[in-house]
Amino acid sequence: MLRAVQFRKITIIGVGLLGGSIGLAARKRSLAKEIAGYARREKTITECEKIGALDYATTDLLAAVSNADLVILCTPLAQMATLTKQFLPALKRGAIVTDVGSVKADVVRELETLAKKAGAHFVGSHPMAGGEKMGALAAKADLYASAVCVITPTKRSNPAAVRKVEQFWKSLGARTLRLDAAQHDLIVSRTSHLPHVAAAALAGLVLDPKHPKSQVGLCATGFRDTTRIASGSPEMWRDIALANRKNVSQSVDVFVGELKRFQSALKKGDSKAVKNFFATAKARRDNWCACLASTSSE
Repeated sequence: MLRAVQFRKITIIGVGLLGGSIGLAARKRSLAKEIAGYARREKTITECEKIGALDYATTDLLAAVSNADLVILCTPLAQMATLTKQFLPALKRGAIVTDVGSVKADVVRELETLAKKAGAHFVGSHPMAGGEKMGALAAKADLYASAVCVITPTKRSNPAAVRKVEQFWKSLGARTLRLDAAQHDLIVSRTSHLPHVAAAALAGLVLDPKHPKSQVGLCATGFRDTTRIASGSPEMWRDIALANRKNVSQSVDVFVGELKRFQSALKKGDSKAVKNFFATAKARRDNWCACLASTSSE
């Protein structure tokens, strides 16, 4: 049985869906004697208290980080470096800093250097879990159960810190995978970022108010399921798209190419090509679902 990692103090910077879920899961599993949180607004602190995600939360960043063994950045990507610079004076030597960011290369490069200035260690991580709802009230203790969490160590990473970060995520129920940060960013541009772009484009197009009202009434479960993730935070996805813009742009090009090939088959009335388009997608998705089910049952 997996032994839980024990920290004297864990600090979560940004207690929304992801940060709040970490707090709930860590408290449930007794992974630390003390779990603190930093929030910019008093409203968030009230929400954290309501769901019991933390032992305490504060708007004082330095107080939140003081004496922490593990600091987890759960803020939008664009805020991570600025906040890290601000809490460095309170970061104790030997502490581990990690994050939940969906783009890794720039974050790892910058935060690894900043953490070393304080004699601390940064190890990038990205749990492949989330949802379209935002805020601490949407947090769930089982959000990371069976999820894949990518760990992105570098040649400069402290091996013991890497192992502790991996063990932490495993203690929350996740399965860890080590990847180079650049490779991670390329892959998730296809598996995570492109689906959000596609869902947003579809929702924006079909639900445009210039269309007849009856069009909205004919949007059924297929449309709802396909566009669910378009309800995610616009600010968060702006940061993600811009931070990974080269890879996302390339993925959009490939996707548009697939749509154009399908469009060409339609215009030609090519029954075989149209059927193959759907058959290939079905076979690949069915196989993926079967693999997921097999992994979950292990």
